[in-house]
Amino acid sequence: MRQARPSARPPTTQALKRRDAEPASISARIAPVDPLAHAGHRIDPERRRGRGATINPGGRFEAEQRFDEDDGWGSLGELPPFKTEISIEKPRTIITRNDSPDISFDRSINPYRGCEHGCVYCFARPSHAYLGLSPGLDFETKLTAKPDAALLLEKELSAASYQPRTIAIGTNTDAYQPIEKKLRIMRGILEVLAKFNHPVGIVTKSALVQRDIDILAPMAEKGLVKVALSVTTLDAKLSRGMEPRAASPAKRIETIRKLSEAGIPVTVLVAPIIPAVNEHEIERILDAAKAAGAREAGYVLLRLPLEVKDLVQDWLVTHHPDKMRHVVSLIRSTRGGKDYDAAWGQRQVGSGPYAWMIGRRFEMAAERLGFNTARLRLRSDLFVKPEKEKAQLSLF
Repeated sequence: MRQARPSARPPTTQALKRRDAEPASISARIAPVDPLAHAGHRIDPERRRGRGATINPGGRFEAEQRFDEDDGWGSLGELPPFKTEISIEKPRTIITRNDSPDISFDRSINPYRGCEHGCVYCFARPSHAYLGLSPGLDFETKLTAKPDAALLLEKELSAASYQPRTIAIGTNTDAYQPIEKKLRIMRGILEVLAKFNHPVGIVTKSALVQRDIDILAPMAEKGLVKVALSVTTLDAKLSRGMEPRAASPAKRIETIRKLSEAGIPVTVLVAPIIPAVNEHEIERILDAAKAAGAREAGYVLLRLPLEVKDLVQDWLVTHHPDKMRHVVSLIRSTRGGKDYDAAWGQRQVGSGPYAWMIGRRFEMAAERLGFNTARLRLRSDLFVKPEKEKAQLSLF
């Protein structure tokens, strides 16, 4: 009969000394008390007032991770709040190309990098890591602007080889985020597109788009533009917590009405749908948007690529600790048991019974309200390249 193995030997005095001498950070990496500790320390609420993310982890490409650590003298209380910083970018081109089978456009323009709206769930946050910045609070406070966007666009549209197709704006950053009110880069882009009779599709959650109705309405008469308003919730309190610097839900519904009254086709996007957080509002959002004049509707199930997973989970721990585990469980049930599935055809809508139920609810409500009876296709046949001004008058 085999005897049971004796239990592990107790640690020696030398081993205990070595363990006690280890830095606390090493111990935390091995067995963190907080399951989200690896994502970065939570930032003091006063420092991040008016911001969406609760943490500011380092970029995934960085060799070092830096954390604020209180030395016991209350020094962290002296740190300044996060303020919006704007850097200038000088790209050589402004039109971005893609061949993704999941989206209906092959080109887009992003006048900015990062977004001051601060939507905690934004799938574009991981792109900030390419700048050596955090997808957390850096994404909504350290922004990059492209003031030469209109000039670059005019040059690219004037190229002899250019073939017009709808340009999407608002795909990786909201072109109407708060800094646009001062910088007016988006307005310059629209002026160029209008001059060339070039089709454009805009996605935003800002009421600032109303400022450009004077450009958009004439373009709409020619079939050159449509605008999609993202409405995540009708609950002002929930919206303030998830997307703190975006327009309020009431303002977004009002914007749908103003654009529709001006003859501009409007789509409402119920996006993202977050299980057990805003999914119960699908029908109410569609009702409100239809009454305001929206013609088409779409939805996107919450996506959690890369760092967004940690950001959303920490936001849930901070704002909805009682339902955090339930929400995460439902999200995983729509992604094959994982936090995220990037497979083509699945990223936007998910899979499994729960995702299927959300999709059918949306489709039934949209059909009942008369959404999507006809899909508007923007015109490309009106595209024209204005004649270049001659530097010298002709002699004859």
